[in-house]
Amino acid sequence: MKKKVLAWKGLGLSLLAGAMLLSGCGGKNDAGSSASPSSSGASPAASETAPAAELKEVKVVLDWTPNTNHTGLYVARDMGLWEKHGLKVELILPPEAGASALVAGGQAEFGVGAQESMILAREQGLPLVSIAPIIQHNTSGFASPVDKNIKEPKDFEGKTYGGWGSPAERAVIESIMNVQQADVNKVNFVNAGTADFFTATKKGIDFEWIFYAWTGIEAELRGEPVNMVYLTDYSKQLDYYTPLLLTNEKVIQEDPELVRAFLAGASEGYQYAIDHPDAAADVLIKAVPEINADLVKASQKWLSPKYKDDAPRWGEQKREVWSGYGEWMLENGLMEKELNYDDMFMTEFLPQ
Repeated sequence: MKKKVLAWKGLGLSLLAGAMLLSGCGGKNDAGSSASPSSSGASPAASETAPAAELKEVKVVLDWTPNTNHTGLYVARDMGLWEKHGLKVELILPPEAGASALVAGGQAEFGVGAQESMILAREQGLPLVSIAPIIQHNTSGFASPVDKNIKEPKDFEGKTYGGWGSPAERAVIESIMNVQQADVNKVNFVNAGTADFFTATKKGIDFEWIFYAWTGIEAELRGEPVNMVYLTDYSKQLDYYTPLLLTNEKVIQEDPELVRAFLAGASEGYQYAIDHPDAAADVLIKAVPEINADLVKASQKWLSPKYKDDAPRWGEQKREVWSGYGEWMLENGLMEKELNYDDMFMTEFLPQ
């Protein structure tokens, strides 16, 4: 799976157009069939499940094909955690317009997004609100095969970066290279197209932007170790929330208890994945049988502690993270105006 970490200027406009198009049509694309609770590992404490007739149906749009970023959602669905809070939740794959467009257009109550794209959506007037980061800190970075000898930002000089043509890529690379007084103009930027990391780095690409929890772990399993230059090692402002759970302002205003119930189940699902990574991986594997089971197992072991990390509870988010990254975007010409970051996120619906 080659996951694009960021999308920028064009994304805000496409989100707006997508939301307008989707406001008159629905879509259904089930992300894995419902599975019975996993028999391995301990189960979360269960309470009385609401009768099926009383369950409120809601949709959650993923940001990508199912992977370990989503494990807590599959646990919540397939172990009945949302049901005990009165919800029947459908997980669907994102359309071309993206998860944010569906949520902004009212075609789904919740979605999986990222802070960078959500800020751009807010700049374009889309009423999206982050209700919980899935992972507390940014686990993305620039990966390269070890034989490229790229161990820190200054080593990017003279190397070829494979990306997808976003102005943000150059801005991020330049930002962390500046920490070491290195010259971004000495980096060769090329469009890597649809080739995955392993193919691209065998065809002239020296480094790419990845999430270690998936591509990095896959490299370990393939016996092709990589060096990582993590964004968070060189910039506090680049320690933003990716991915996160989002909803629409209208949902919050009209049905706050729905948001509370949804987060209660999601929180229990991710806490289960934190406490029982192997059993949680089994839930995802059973729900998505075509997935690489060995990769899911290894990825889950690496990622589970990072869902909550140093936060007092899963799903916590801070204004300083929102404003810090927003200010970085503004300083680097990735958005055009200062925004109200307090409108972009809420923590009041998280379980205490």
